[in-house]
Amino acid sequence: MSSHAISLLVVFLLILLLAVKPLGAFITAAMEPSGFLTVLAPFEQYLFRLLRIDARKEMHWQEYAYVLVLFNALAALWVYALQRWQADLPLNPQDLSAVSPDSSLNTAISFLTAACWQGYAGEITMSYLTQMLGLGFLNFVAPATGLCVAFVLFRGFARHETAFIGNFWVDMVRACTYVLLPLSVILAIFLVQQGAIQNFKPFVAIQTMDVTQYQTPKLDATGQPIKDANGQAVTESVSIRKQILPMGPAASLDATKVMGNNGGGFFNVNAAHPFENPTPLTNFAGMLAMFLIPAVLCFSFGRIVGDTRQGWAILFTMVFMFAGSALVAMYAEQAGNPLLSHLGLDQSGGNLEGKEMRFGSDGSALWAVITTASGTGGSNAMHDSFTPIGGFVCMWLMQVGEVVFGGVGVGLVGMLIFAIIAVFISGLMIGRTPEYLGKKIESYEMKMISISILITPLLVLVGTAISILLPDGKLGILNPGSHGFSEVLYAFSSAANNNGSAFAGLSANTPYYNTMLAVALWFGRFFSIVPYLAIAGALAKKHRLLPGEGTLPTHGALFIVLLIATVLIVGALTYFPALVLGPFAEHFALWPHGQWSQP
Repeated sequence: MSSHAISLLVVFLLILLLAVKPLGAFITAAMEPSGFLTVLAPFEQYLFRLLRIDARKEMHWQEYAYVLVLFNALAALWVYALQRWQADLPLNPQDLSAVSPDSSLNTAISFLTAACWQGYAGEITMSYLTQMLGLGFLNFVAPATGLCVAFVLFRGFARHETAFIGNFWVDMVRACTYVLLPLSVILAIFLVQQGAIQNFKPFVAIQTMDVTQYQTPKLDATGQPIKDANGQAVTESVSIRKQILPMGPAASLDATKVMGNNGGGFFNVNAAHPFENPTPLTNFAGMLAMFLIPAVLCFSFGRIVGDTRQGWAILFTMVFMFAGSALVAMYAEQAGNPLLSHLGLDQSGGNLEGKEMRFGSDGSALWAVITTASGTGGSNAMHDSFTPIGGFVCMWLMQVGEVVFGGVGVGLVGMLIFAIIAVFISGLMIGRTPEYLGKKIESYEMKMISISILITPLLVLVGTAISILLPDGKLGILNPGSHGFSEVLYAFSSAANNNGSAFAGLSANTPYYNTMLAVALWFGRFFSIVPYLAIAGALAKKHRLLPGEGTLPTHGALFIVLLIATVLIVGALTYFPALVLGPFAEHFALWPHGQWSQP
């Protein structure tokens, strides 16, 4: 492990932890108005009157869930329609045609669920209007929904003997206007200052200094390729000195991409594009933004339940799991490809296939770990070109439910669900009724937890099995053997857990994969969120128990170890047989003697 990699990780974590308390206090005050943010009360009251929202009327969990799902469904329908009609709408300087029905469906659901899975090339598929009013709109709706769910669960623990958990419309407005909007504007301005583009210009053709020559098939008068006597295509040499540069409002979309853990890039190559992520400094800022809100919500959780130690315990659980994953991935990428080392090729820079030289193997590997741990899914390198172990780490972080920070709100909620499982198991072992933060954990909560943690493995494993059996599924697999299997497994892991990153060797922009992954995206999102709300409603009704001699402390080192073990056992072993067939089999094929070379 190089000193540069360790320094990068240490500096990243140090800055992140320093931001937790002040920003956590800000987000708490924004979602549960208090302190200095009360000066915005007149503006908020005017906005609520304009939107006809009664901020004093709270909802029980069933009503909250109904309104949440309905609003999200209407938002997806709006973005679907925008894609289908974009050819007739303004801000389309390239005269792009309407997006196909299956791709429109997949994209609308993908961005709605914060996965932002993209089976298309953004700059040649989506108009500027679609990018802004469609995808940009969902870049606020999706993380704001996660933020609403998180604070509902916080209230479930903090309140007692009440059926009400908040008002969805109030929570949504505050999440968008007080939290996501100001942070995204600040980041967008920084990105523009660093060189990211933000305009409405049509594509620009420039003359290059060097001549580019390539061979292209020669066509006849009807446009068909000409073939020689042996049936081989006849080619002709073409020389050009022109390059087309895409334009558009990229910086604003990129800011919401990382700040809201969305991941959808304005350009096809996402954060590897210099117009989106121009410098190592923007790369570092993007990584920090992906973890920022998920990390600070831990502090918000502790403050709302009245014990900040609880929040710090959850945060350090995430930090330890993330740090271990990052070290493994960076080590694997620095070690490089053993097959190339066997040929005597210099790999002192690590595995650089599919990576941007301005970020190197360290910056690319750390970004990959952060983007799959946070639920963002944006990429600055080709995950398909990672070493088997590097790719495994990314896949595994999604498969545990994206609870190692995870997406905005829902990542922390997922970790709290594992915390409830941990206290439930420990309670059974000592013969005591399990309780967490003064609330008894009973059969109803465990039933809802079972639904929430089983839905994603079901979608991933069944979807993968069907896809490697059906002809339409096998047609998209471009690589044979274990790596091809890993591509399909990664795709469904990404979709069901609402991440959106991909092993891009899979041709997923087909009616089959667009439909199958859309199903995984939708059910993976809302079949988890609705049980979360049900748990919050059940907890809010309970009376609070005072801690006794047999109460398990949930803020110390012992609980952190227990929580990590619970995540590893419950969240990871589900996928072990599938992982053996994919990345592990590929790894051992590259290392016949099981030895890793020193990077």
